[in-house]
Amino acid sequence: MTDENFLETDGPRIVTRSGRTVTLKGTALGGWMNMENYSTGYAGTESQLRAELHKALGEELSARFFDRWLDVFFADEDAELLASLGLNCVRMPVNYRHFEDDAKPFEMKESGFRVLDRAIERAARHGLYTVIDLHAAPGHQNQQWHSDNPTHVAFLWEHRHFQDRVVHLWEEMARRYRDNPWVAGYNLLNEPCDVEGKTIGPLYERLRDAILAIDPNHLLFVEGNFYARDFTIFDDAWPNTVYAFHHYPRNGWIDGGEYPGTTGDTFIDRALVEKELLERTAFMREREVPIWLGEFGPVYVGDERIVATRYEMLEHQFELLAEHGASWSMFTYKDVGAMGLVYLDPQSPYMRRIRPVLEKKLRLGADFWVSRDDNIRDVMAPLEHLFATEFPDFSWPPFSADIWLRTLVRCTVLAQPLVEEFGRCFEGATAAEVESLADSFLLENCVRRERLAGLLDRVSRWTP
Repeated sequence: MTDENFLETDGPRIVTRSGRTVTLKGTALGGWMNMENYSTGYAGTESQLRAELHKALGEELSARFFDRWLDVFFADEDAELLASLGLNCVRMPVNYRHFEDDAKPFEMKESGFRVLDRAIERAARHGLYTVIDLHAAPGHQNQQWHSDNPTHVAFLWEHRHFQDRVVHLWEEMARRYRDNPWVAGYNLLNEPCDVEGKTIGPLYERLRDAILAIDPNHLLFVEGNFYARDFTIFDDAWPNTVYAFHHYPRNGWIDGGEYPGTTGDTFIDRALVEKELLERTAFMREREVPIWLGEFGPVYVGDERIVATRYEMLEHQFELLAEHGASWSMFTYKDVGAMGLVYLDPQSPYMRRIRPVLEKKLRLGADFWVSRDDNIRDVMAPLEHLFATEFPDFSWPPFSADIWLRTLVRCTVLAQPLVEEFGRCFEGATAAEVESLADSFLLENCVRRERLAGLLDRVSRWTP
């Protein structure tokens, strides 16, 4: 690949320097350099998980597990599989903790960059572009577990210290990757949520200026406020910038109904999915800049009859993206069975070891994304009634009161003791067993979701 293959924008298109149109079509390494509870099986947040595994295994063995796990999660064979399905891009969510310790702010850690470099090189060997995505920023850019936030407060927007660290990290990223044409660009913040809406615009401008002062070669991928939904914070579009939205139709959630069909009090069909897509991309279409759906995809667990209809919804999303010439990155590539294109064998050493806690987590609904609260309605129903009675106008932008309660009760109160139990599952593991547990994530030990693979193989060949 030559410098001609650096990507840039040309009106609504992403193009190479020679003018060839490139529609980015890919998936994400969700749960890898930014671990997520539903994708790896634990409860709570990544930092909580790491602390518990350190207790259970000790420093040497826990480091051995994570080093091996980070290596095998995305190997050459994984990149080869994605390329064979016609994909050309991998979004790589990262947690800032790989590159900097809170106790030593602004001091970069080479170990994190070695892991990221290796993955970028593996993707490149198979013709895959990379989008580096800051999924968990210092201070937390949103209020949910996927920014490694153990609370419900996004401190990034309140403290200049955290903002300075985000700028510094992206400056270092820009220095390291400015000459690499396989890096498509930089996804500045995943699903930011600045409730007041006063800090996000100026911070984005700081990040843009800091990166461009070092690296004018790469695209910027910028998501709207309120979890990549709201673009009113922007006036004019920036040069060489791709604006990214996320779209998870409600019936694709664990408690969603069939498609087309009614979930909650909303009838969801192709027309509604298109309406939501058009609303979220109005900024891009009005300014004639590229569209990128940075995340989408249903949960493939639950009632098999309902899950089967979600493939129809997914195909409708692909059709709409093709109609609008949009690039996309489906979430996610590999996990323990929730959303992944490939997932761990239920009989693998890792799955057998965590099974008791995984079953308990699902029974208690202590997972926002792939568990229900059916078994704890005696706890949740009175709280929901209390909120409806005492605080009928309460909301938690961009969510309603029910998400507030799920976050605090199920994903915080119940998650803390569960992540401790999860850690204890690893007590007594030997060095050989630790490597075997990590190797459960090798592609050769995983199961491929064939219907999803077939759909990707087909839609990736479509020409917008």
